[in-house]
Amino acid sequence: MTIESFMLAENGWVPNSQRLPVVIYRDVLSADSDDLAERFEAQFNENGWPPDWRDGVFAYHHYHSTAHEVLGVFAGDAMLELGGPHGRQVEVAAGDALMLPAGTGHRCVSASGDFQVVGAYPQGLSWDICTEAPDEAARARIAAVPDPRRDPVTGEPGARTGA
Repeated sequence: MTIESFMLAENGWVPNSQRLPVVIYRDVLSADSDDLAERFEAQFNENGWPPDWRDGVFAYHHYHSTAHEVLGVFAGDAMLELGGPHGRQVEVAAGDALMLPAGTGHRCVSASGDFQVVGAYPQGLSWDICTEAPDEAARARIAAVPDPRRDPVTGEPGARTGA
């Protein structure tokens, strides 16, 4: 597994996170395994990020103001745009995972027909979907989301803070 991390500045109407980096975990699981979804769900759950859903990634820009999100790619591949319009494009494939801090814009630019992810959030947090500039209440919600107690993939204590 290799780990990449980077910070995203506020981008137009998308706030992104000024506190925590986006983290991309490459080759977390072997892409040729039949049970990637179940394995991601078990790994996230063990690390305090209960799995919530399985699906693709919305094709429109959005962010979450009430929770950090981890995505585990269990089938196919895709080009995601992170950080809002004209943001950073990243390719992901089966076996990869991404941790998106609260406020991080994301959308699917293109994907294979079988592209699917597991979505999970830190224990006790509920997610929302925001598609417009944050007002003061949304900014306060983002600021109030606690740092993760454990990394969703590695299980290490705390959140990754360096880019």
